[in-house]
Amino acid sequence: MSMYGRDPWGGPLEICHDSATDDDRSRNLDIDRGALSRTLDETQQSWLLAGPGDQGRRRKKYLDIGCLVVSRKFFVWTLGVLLAAAVFAGVVAGIAKAIPRRHRPPPPPDDYTVALHKALMFFNAQRSGKLPKHNNVPWRGNSCMKDGLSDPAVRRSLVGGYYDAGDAVKLNFPAAFSMTLLSWSVIEYSAKYEAVGELDHVRDIIKWGADYFLKTFNSTADSIDRVVVQVGSAATSPGSTQPNDHYCWMRPEDIDYPRPVVECHACSDLAAEMAAALAAASIVFKDNKAYSQKLVHGAATLFQFARDRRGRYSAGSSDAAKLYNSTGYWDEFVWGSSWMYLATGNSSYLTLATNPKLAKHAGAFWGGPDYGVFSWDNKLAGAQVLLSRLRLFLSPGYPYEEMLRTFHNQTSIIMCSYLPIFKSFNRTKGGLIQLNHGKPRSLQYVVNAAFLASVFSDYLEAADTPGWYCGPHFYSIEVLRSFARTQIEYILGKNPLKMSYVVGFGKHYPKHVHHRGASIPKNGVHYGCKGGWKWRDTKKPNPNIIVGAMVAGPDRHDGFKDARKNSNYTEATLAGNAGLVAALVALSGEGHGVDKNTMFSAVPPMFPSPPPPPAPWKP
Repeated sequence: MSMYGRDPWGGPLEICHDSATDDDRSRNLDIDRGALSRTLDETQQSWLLAGPGDQGRRRKKYLDIGCLVVSRKFFVWTLGVLLAAAVFAGVVAGIAKAIPRRHRPPPPPDDYTVALHKALMFFNAQRSGKLPKHNNVPWRGNSCMKDGLSDPAVRRSLVGGYYDAGDAVKLNFPAAFSMTLLSWSVIEYSAKYEAVGELDHVRDIIKWGADYFLKTFNSTADSIDRVVVQVGSAATSPGSTQPNDHYCWMRPEDIDYPRPVVECHACSDLAAEMAAALAAASIVFKDNKAYSQKLVHGAATLFQFARDRRGRYSAGSSDAAKLYNSTGYWDEFVWGSSWMYLATGNSSYLTLATNPKLAKHAGAFWGGPDYGVFSWDNKLAGAQVLLSRLRLFLSPGYPYEEMLRTFHNQTSIIMCSYLPIFKSFNRTKGGLIQLNHGKPRSLQYVVNAAFLASVFSDYLEAADTPGWYCGPHFYSIEVLRSFARTQIEYILGKNPLKMSYVVGFGKHYPKHVHHRGASIPKNGVHYGCKGGWKWRDTKKPNPNIIVGAMVAGPDRHDGFKDARKNSNYTEATLAGNAGLVAALVALSGEGHGVDKNTMFSAVPPMFPSPPPPPAPWKP
């Protein structure tokens, strides 16, 4: 049975016979009637009335992207805009990269850094022997290539090393102090040296000196009985006309007179200082294990010789007594044993450095007019600063603490003495501290004090200590830095004469430096012993500029005579320039701070490791 009726949705409706009961059909009809009574909106009517073609076209106008149904036209426009924006951004970025940029130039180096570059060049000008290609001092050449070999009592090569000052004498005592001081500055401030491109240069300077020291004694032996004191002669006997390094005025390259070698058999001060130089250098070159160990072995041999054969090196040498007279060797024992401990980690050296009797002999417990003056002769002030570093950073405790605390307290007293309020030392009207009490050649002592003040202030800062006490009064570390800066700035030109005492720095500096090589032109003419006197006596400026040389300095009235024949004003020395370099690198750059760990690279842990825990308990 079939039944046809009009479909209220707009089409025929066929109802097929099925097995539903009358009651089911009655209920379905009731529901259908409710649905049929609902009015359709225009969209629904258009869907139902549209043909198959119309349905496809309408579906194509929309795009189902999963979570959203959007108009196809809107989607295409959006995608096009995004692609266009990406292309535009790429073009803009390409143009921006193609346009040359004007980088802001780095700030110019500060005066300390500029002076540091120059001060290091002085050591290049002082080299003896066969010069490397990169020496960069055009008026210097190979010189004294027969040193040691020409002395019948020695007959071994002593070629190399450094000339001490304006002559051609090679003196181990001040040279060793110079190398120790340079090594100390590198250990503390290697990052600063590297930042200004001078780390390789200063390491090369130190190695040149250390290699020469290894030639001046039997460095492969465990025990020795002699050490070279000097090469060349500076005898200044009245009326003597014997050619030597003081009587003659010659370029080192032209020297043709005999150069004797002086040795010593009991010279604790010299040997202990040389041991300090090699020990400090071994820390600088710890990245070269074989060379570092070679330096340590030589240092140990020298230090044992210093202890076994007591005596002052200058006692038996007239040249040494006149030029660099040593007043004692106890300070070198404290200084040398401190560096030996840092280079080896052997606690026996620290035990010696902190021995109260040794400190007493060195003068650590009494003042005196020269207390706190750090120089090639007296290293006590430097040793106390070095041992204060050990206490601040490692705090080794018993049995060293008592003496280390004493050294630390004495260091604080020394720093107080540098301040003008305490009047321990006079000052010129221009502000230069007179650490040698108005005697000539004052600047070498000033730069050493500036370095000690700078490095000690950096130690305090690294130990989170804002300052130190002078009696009941507390002073900040900036006070120490201010002292160091004012002294170095005086040397660089902030003085009554507006004179820079570092050759080549600034516009107004000494032009008649007491220096044979700098005063004689390199013109192919061989000037003999007396032939160079005309260059010594001329009032014309030196034909060669010895860049970076710090001259002896002004007098106690801030006066200065730029006269070649007056060495008390115009002569430069290794020891003076080493202190200048150390002070300049400590003050240079924007930041402060020392390398806390490199100094202790060979020092083992101060306390034994704790024992292992006991085995688990078993019932």
